[in-house]
Amino acid sequence: MENSKPDELLAKIRTAFKAAFDIDPQTVTLDTVPGDISAWDSMGHVTLASSLEQAFGLTFDVDDLMAMENVQEIYRIVQSKLGQTQNA
Repeated sequence: MENSKPDELLAKIRTAFKAAFDIDPQTVTLDTVPGDISAWDSMGHVTLASSLEQAFGLTFDVDDLMAMENVQEIYRIVQSKLGQTQNA
């Protein structure tokens, strides 16, 4: 299986954060947690999930949403889902 470049994946995640929270995408790193972004509360999480779904053409289930506790986990879940869709 060919991995998409990690930089491209993170760049798309950053774009989703910008769309959801109107923040500088460069401030989003794999170490970013909800406490770092004031708008990333429970409602913000739903907005972010929607933004991520649009950016990647994916659908997240409740388990995915619950696991998205930080950017590292979002990255892992998106990467996993993209792997599933490419292999389907």
